[in-house]
Formats: sequence, C-alpha cells, structure tokens
Amino acid sequence: MLEKNYNPKDFEEKIYEKWENDGDFKPDMRGKKEAFSIVIPPPNVTGVLHMGHALDDTLQDILIRYNRMLGKKVLWQPGTDHAGIATQMVVERNLAKEGLTRHDLGREKFIERVWEWRMQSGGTICRQLRRLGASCDWSRERFTMDEGLSRAVRKIFVSLYKDGLIYKAKKLVNWDPKLGTAVSDLEVVQKETVGKMYYYKYPIEGMEGEYIHIATTRPETMFGDTAVAVSKDNPKLAHLIGKNCIIPIIDRVIPIIGDDHADPEKGTGAVKITPAHDFNDFEVGKRHNLPMINVLNPDATLNENTPYAGLSTMEARAKTIEKLTELGLMDKIEDHPMVIPYGDRSGVVIEPLMTDQWFVDAPKLAVEALRVVENGEMQFVPKSYEKTYFEWMRNIQPWCISRQLWWGHQMPIWYGPDGEIFCEENAEEAQAAADKHYGQKVELTRETDVLDTWFSSGLWAFSTLGWPDKTEYLDTFYPTSVLVTGFDIIFFWVARMMMMSMYMMKKVPFKKCYIHGLVRDEQGRKMSKSKGNTVDPMETIEKYGADALRFFMAAMETQGRDINLSDSRIQGYRNFATKLWNAARFCEMNECYKVKDFAITSAKLEINKWIIAKVKETSAEVTESLNNFRFSDAANTVYQFIWGTFCDWYIELIKPIFYGENSAEIEETRAVAAWTLDRILVMLHPFMPFITEELWDNLTERSGKLIHEVWPVDEKINAADKNEIDRAVDFITAIRSLRAGMNLPAGAKLHVYVKGATAETMSVLDRQKTLICKLARLETLEDLNGHEITKDMVQTVSREAVILIPLKGVVDFEAERTRLQKELETLNKNLEGYNRKLSNESFVAKAPAAVVAEEKRRQAEALENKTKVEEALARIANF
Repeated sequence: MLEKNYNPKDFEEKIYEKWENDGDFKPDMRGKKEAFSIVIPPPNVTGVLHMGHALDDTLQDILIRYNRMLGKKVLWQPGTDHAGIATQMVVERNLAKEGLTRHDLGREKFIERVWEWRMQSGGTICRQLRRLGASCDWSRERFTMDEGLSRAVRKIFVSLYKDGLIYKAKKLVNWDPKLGTAVSDLEVVQKETVGKMYYYKYPIEGMEGEYIHIATTRPETMFGDTAVAVSKDNPKLAHLIGKNCIIPIIDRVIPIIGDDHADPEKGTGAVKITPAHDFNDFEVGKRHNLPMINVLNPDATLNENTPYAGLSTMEARAKTIEKLTELGLMDKIEDHPMVIPYGDRSGVVIEPLMTDQWFVDAPKLAVEALRVVENGEMQFVPKSYEKTYFEWMRNIQPWCISRQLWWGHQMPIWYGPDGEIFCEENAEEAQAAADKHYGQKVELTRETDVLDTWFSSGLWAFSTLGWPDKTEYLDTFYPTSVLVTGFDIIFFWVARMMMMSMYMMKKVPFKKCYIHGLVRDEQGRKMSKSKGNTVDPMETIEKYGADALRFFMAAMETQGRDINLSDSRIQGYRNFATKLWNAARFCEMNECYKVKDFAITSAKLEINKWIIAKVKETSAEVTESLNNFRFSDAANTVYQFIWGTFCDWYIELIKPIFYGENSAEIEETRAVAAWTLDRILVMLHPFMPFITEELWDNLTERSGKLIHEVWPVDEKINAADKNEIDRAVDFITAIRSLRAGMNLPAGAKLHVYVKGATAETMSVLDRQKTLICKLARLETLEDLNGHEITKDMVQTVSREAVILIPLKGVVDFEAERTRLQKELETLNKNLEGYNRKLSNESFVAKAPAAVVAEEKRRQAEALENKTKVEEALARIANF
C-alpha cells in the first residue's frame, strides 16, 4: 500500500543501497549483446558535488539507465582524479595546523600523509554521486594514482619518450610563485582590474638627446629586456630599426628591431621585448634570436640579473620608477584597465617564467586526433563544437607536463653522474640501462618533478579498463560509446584523451562526445564562491529529492545552451513527482494491478485503445530523442504525457467506468491502466529512477526490478486507435479555452451547437457526448441544423467544426466589459514600462543579458495577453 504523501526521503537512499548491494550496476557480460560504455569525467578527490557535476552526471546516468533497459552490456566506469595541486594544498593546510611544513616531513613521509588523507576524506564526492542516483559500477572504481593506473602512466611515458615525443627544454611557462610549480592555463584565473601604465624613455645609442619612448605595465622587468620592437610600417619610428638603445640604470645596450608585434596605433608604437617574462615577447625573441634573460627568482623576487635582487616585484617597481624619475627619463603614469593572471588555488599573481620543464610534442600527436574527427570516426554533439576543437588542435603548442610538486606521478626519469637521461618503467630497469651505458655500476638520481594531472586523466578511457593488460573489459567496452562533458574542458581533457588514445590504442577513446553548457544562477551569471551565488545540490536534494533535481537538469538541457538554475522549477518537478504518486494511488485504490499475459490488443473500449496508442507514440518519441541526445525533448515529452495525457485526461475519462457497474469494462480498464502506469515508469525511470523504482516495487508483485526492465522499441502504432478520443479531447479543450478566455462562471452549464462539422466528426461527438458534456460542463451538445444563430452566441473552432455558445443569462456583459477594460489598461501601462526600458540603449547595453531577456519575455507575455483581452472584448462588443 502506497503512503498517502510522496516523500522522497522515505525511500531514495534505501533504494540506492539495494541497487548497489544487489550488483544492479554491474554489466551483464553473458552472451553477445551490444556493449555500451561511458567513463565518468573523474572528479577531483578533494571535490564536493556542485551543480555542474549534477548536470554532467545526470545526463550520463540517463544514457546509462536507458541503454541498460535496452538490454545492452552497460558499463559506467567511475573513479576520481588525484588532483595534484588541490590535494597537496589540502594536506599542507592540515600540516600547518600542526605547525609543520611538507619539508619538515620530507617527500616520503608527506606522501604517506596524503594517502592517509585520501583514505579518510577523499570519498565525499562519490558518496554524493550515489545520492544523486548515479548507477556507476562502483566495484570497478578507479583512482588516477592507484597501482594499475600508475603502471599505465609509466608505460606510456616511456613509450612517448623513446619515440621522441617527450623531451626536456627551457621554455616560458605559467609559474605559481607560492606553490613553486608550473601550472596549466586551466589553473589560471584572469581578473580584471585598473592598474598603471608607465611611460618612460630609453636613450638611443650615438644620438645625443634622442630617445625611444616606451609604455609598459611592468617597468621592473626592464632589466630582462633584450630588444625594443617597432613596426616597419610606423612612419615615425621605422628609421630607428637597426640602431641600438640603452636600458637605463644598468646601461645595457639592446637593438631596436622591426616586428609586427609592435602596433603603431597602440601606446607609443614601441614595445620593450622581455622574452623570458612575456609569452608574446618570447615568440618575438625566437623570431629574432634574442637572448632570454630571467630576472625573477622562483618566489617572484628579483634575482641577481637586476640591481634590486631580493626585492618583491612591487618593491622593485617603486625603486625603478624612482630611479627613472631621478634620471629624467620618466614621462608619465596613467590609470590603465588590465587583466592580471592569478593562480586559482594559490590566489597569487602568475608569472611567465623561463624554467627547465618536460614537454609532450602535442603538435605531432594532434595529427591523428584531428584526422579521426575530420573523417567522422569521433563525432561532436552538437556538431558546432568541431570548429572549436579544430581551432585548438590546429594551433596546439607543446604541452608542459612537469609540475614541481610532491603529490602526483613522479616521472620515470633518472639522471646519471654526468646528467645522462635514462627513461624506464622502474628503477631496476633504469639502473640496468645506466650500467650498460657506462660499462660499470653508477649511482642514479631520480627526477623529482611529477606529471601534470591531465597526463594521467588523458589515459582514462583505456587505463580504467585494464590497459596495459589485455582484459575482457578492455576488449568489450573500448572504444567507449560516448563522453559527456562541459565545453570548458574540450581542450584540457577531450583533446588530451584523443591524442593519447590515438597514439597508444590506434582507436578513438569514444565514438561520440556530447558537450553541454554551464549551469548558471537564476540571473544567468556564472556561479562562483566569490559572488556568493553557488547552490549546493545536496541541499536541493534534501529539500526536493534527487528525482526533482535530475528532471530539472534533463528538461533544461538543450543542445548548445547554458542552464539558468531555478528553485521554483525544481519545486515544480517535485510537484510533478507528487502528481505521478497520486495517479499511482488512484490506480492502486481502483485495483489496477498488472494482469499476467494481458494482451493489449484485446482492448475494446475507445478510451483504452486511445491510451495504448498514446503510450506507444510517446515511447517512440522519447526513444528517438534519447538516441539523438535531445534530453530536454525526451524529458518534456514524458512530462506532457504523464501530466496531461495520463493524469488530466485518461484518469478523468475512466472515472465514470470505475463508478459504473459494467464489470467487463472495469476489468479491461484496470488492466490497461496498470499496463499504462508500468509503461510510464519505464519511460520515466532514466530521468527519475527513485520514485519509479519505488512505485514499480509497491504496485504489483514483481520478479525483477525496474532498473532491468526491457525498454520497448519498434512497436506498431495503430493511428486509428487515437482518432476518436483525440477528436473529443480537442473539442473539450476548445470549449475550456473559450470559458477561460471569457471568464465564464465555473459552474455555468452551457448549451453548445456545432456548425460545419463532417459527418464523421458529428458521429464521434455523438458517441462521446456523455464524456464531452461532463468534462466541458455542458448542458447540451447538438448540431446547429434547425437552430438560429443568435446575437448572444460566441464562437470558437475545433479543427473543421465551428462551436457556438449562447451566453444570454450566463454572462453579465456590462460587468465583463468593465473587467476586461481594466485589465487592458493595466496591460497597456505595463507595456509602456517594458517598451521604455527596452528602448533605452544604456539599459540594454549595461544590464546583465539575463535581465534584458527577462524584460523581453515579460513584454512578449504582456503583448500576448493584450491580444487575448482585445479578442474577448471584440466577442462581446455587440452584446
């Protein structure tokens, strides 16, 4: 017996625990069934579930549950990422509370502490994914630092190195001075601010009193300048190309070069070139073979190549400006809007710094990764993201894979006494290679750098399935079927998976890549802790249940668009679950239980043949939408069927049958209602797994769980079975719309006449007259033939039929005119306000896009309502 009220807290966690304990998420490896697999984008082991995860993992789970019900071998491979920087920072903060640093412990003891933390606190996000309903095969959970994945990392690193695709070089990288490591672009946050632009001048060598004027935001890096660039097309400065100028304070001579990097229209037209501390300058330096002079220490203080060694950049800046002013070389200082890069973890300014780092030859690996997308072996959905992928991959730079951390995959690199490099999978093999090279036993020193986290996650699609071993799971599930991820990591993760998989496996890692947008706040702003607009999905689940949040994500997920979070919509989907619960209780109270071996083809009543055809039609639409990743179409199709067709129409239409005394009709309707509810639970299960499984388990004695029920495909739909009730529903809907539009009293029983209907339509209306009169609240329903059209009649249409309703005695026309005119005045006043706002160019330009969109929505709604009111006034104009 179902509880009276729907309360997801009563059963969601219990159901999940039973699924997991019973092994329901494991693939059925028996037979030669088609395989379907997804690897979860591994969340950071330090992480907690946010709304982006909730969207990403809901969409994956919908696909997994759907394909599982299609009878395939289905694997959703879970796991977490070791998150080098993030995890190291967490453990270092814990050590700081004890008054310790990682250096006090030493590398080995520190790593032990990290593993301890991971075992105790690292599983939060996986517990939260369970609460969301993610049906991953947790028995196969992987970690990017577990032994199997570590072996895979070492093997592919050695292979890449020996193929000449990994090398060491001194290059410019993003350097985090607080963490003391190189970081990727993804770990850099660009922040807008108003800084200063400093204008000063360099004396030109051999030209007394002549100067070249410079503008820069970082005068303290002038000691690393190795040239000044001007454009060859600059009429005022081109004559200086080939001459030299002198860096003040240190009096070092540098050349004036011609390069298009200098824009004659920007600043002074001359650009100081500091190759060791600016990415653009680095490229200029390479083009002109300029020296690369580093002026910063790893902690971002100035080094011995400057007169201000040991000072911070800001202290050195002040000293430099003071000295330039003293020398009479300072022109002016202006406020200047600028973007400054900060470390997303450390919160300090990121410095471009020349350091020895390890690189992967990404341009070479990108060739195959590009080819397989160009020829369609891997397809992006939506297809428009191919352009983004191509643009990035065709302009890809060498990938810096080294990090100066302790937590992570330590590189399998050893150095001999003379610096000779030995790259092997373990210390024993490296020692053997070194002994052979030197002809004697030598002492080796291991590289201390660890690998960029993206290196190990780039192997995720095949390493989690057992590679480098040949396993049944690797053979069955690779390539995986689809990757579901956000557009923001197409380059950082998708591209790396493509390159690594094509290099090692010679196959794409996934056949399709579904890209979704961001989850934003209700105003359309990106969610961030600094803005205070983040929403904890666990709180939302506690408030409304996991099913409501999941259905919101699916219903809002339209290809190529972001999602604006809406508490009211999530609440609305909880109400939807309540509606289904109450409909199930109605079926239970009317003894609508599954009838064994019931043949739906035996249904005789039009209403039952109608709902059977409608179920099949809806199921086919949902199937087609899910096959094409149209999540919102699929969810909204199910929603409209359950709320509208089943609850609002079918249940209302069969009540007279249950209240009647025809036992044959009652038994047939009970069986069809039970069959229909079962089919609803199947269709809804991928979206709302908890309520559907709970209802499935409680409504009828079953031999198996809903999670393994068969999803119907290729059903024959008899369109004729829908026609009669569809016609009646359309007719009732037209009358209800007219009643609402004219504000007719709810209790008023109307006399309705029909004009211009075909004989077939009149036949349907006659057969369904009792039903139509009850649901449309009619006193009579008849053909107009023989009746006069009077002035008090209002009209509407339903297909080819004209519906006429006399309103004399039903409506107080004067009072209704007054009401409608007042409503029209209010709408006109509101429209004036919306029009005034939207015609204000300043408002449209400066207001957030979501605010402008909301004003446009209100304007459109007001216009639509105005049209309806004007139409209603026109109808009663002559009364």
